[in-house]
Amino acid sequence: MPAYRSSALFMALTWLVTAAQPAAGITEPPEMPTNTPLTKPAEKVVPLNHLPALRGDYFKLHSETVGRAFHIYIRLPEGYDSNADTQYPVVYLLDGDSLFPILAANHLFLTYDDQLPEAIVVGIAYGGFAPEINKRHLDFTPGAADGVAGEGAAALFVQFLKHDLLPEVESRYRADASRRVLFGQSRGGTMVLYSAFTEPDLFWGRIASNPAFRPGSEFFYTTPASASRNDLHLMVTSGTADRPQLVADARAWFAHWQSLDKLPWQLELKVIEGGTHAADSPASYRSGLRWLFQLTTEQAPQ
Repeated sequence: MPAYRSSALFMALTWLVTAAQPAAGITEPPEMPTNTPLTKPAEKVVPLNHLPALRGDYFKLHSETVGRAFHIYIRLPEGYDSNADTQYPVVYLLDGDSLFPILAANHLFLTYDDQLPEAIVVGIAYGGFAPEINKRHLDFTPGAADGVAGEGAAALFVQFLKHDLLPEVESRYRADASRRVLFGQSRGGTMVLYSAFTEPDLFWGRIASNPAFRPGSEFFYTTPASASRNDLHLMVTSGTADRPQLVADARAWFAHWQSLDKLPWQLELKVIEGGTHAADSPASYRSGLRWLFQLTTEQAPQ
């Protein structure tokens, strides 16, 4: 091979090797993983933040009382940040896994159409529907002779609400502790009733939507605990298209209590024409809140 060609080839190879090496003192950036965003978010992203009707907060709360953690979703009122001196009613939703995205968002429309006051809405969620995760049958039912395994821990759940959840929410947000509301559907409605009988002062208003009275129906005919407040409210809603046994149980229970004096709460039954067991929970929510805030059909626009 001619000398000039050999020299040129050597110089070219030397240049390629040198170009492939990093310059002294310069560290190459690590390879970027394929799942890393190209730009960092400008602010902390809270779940549901980009759905304005559900905008608020989220935190996970471990309860020593029941020995499990709950996922707590918070919907904050419109104008919450700009009204720094305002305290708001707070609505606690049992079965938050399903009811929070439905009822918390709907609360916005109730402020528009029914002129209900804005509220902080709290969804108490398990994080799934699988029975090894979702313990609603355990948490929402009283101990009873006709109960089965995996039920009967309602007393502990009430203590979780009283000592764990309510103080945590009220330390984080501008919640009016004098206007707490508890909403529950089906077994959640059972828990609403159980709390009304055992800790009447804990919530100003309660809405039990199509509650299940069994197992342990005899408990709901015992004498309720005394209350120190005289402004407490309890509404039971019953859909006419609900399961026949549940409809019969709700009517019989209300008939028993409506004529009795010295109840710790003002009692109301709302019959929802055509209402089914679960799908009409928004109608129960609306009826209950309208009653709690003393709105009538004539007062609120339709």
